[in-house]
Amino acid sequence: MDVLFQRGSASVADVLADMPDPPGYSAVRAMLRTLEDKGHVAHREEGRAYIYSPRVRKDTAKRSALAHLLHTFFDGSTEQAMAALLDLKSGKMSGAELDRVAGLIDRAKQEGR
Repeated sequence: MDVLFQRGSASVADVLADMPDPPGYSAVRAMLRTLEDKGHVAHREEGRAYIYSPRVRKDTAKRSALAHLLHTFFDGSTEQAMAALLDLKSGKMSGAELDRVAGLIDRAKQEGR
């Protein structure tokens, strides 16, 4: 999906070319077909190639992916996910970032979320 969002549309070969450590051609083709079956992408034919385009907006896809991640790995717990993010050694947050997160939490409290 990242490649499709960046390019706007792409063939399987384009997706493979833009991936840092790509799987095989068949795996990418199968993933794009699965994404199409789920309604996330659409394709058009150009000669013998299928050109895939996103059918959902990037922000919609992000929210869906985060909801799936929360459900799959954190039993739906935002708290557990936040704790895991804060525990990542490679992702040290600056004081300014922590202040912004604290502000988001304060705002969520005020809004009753």
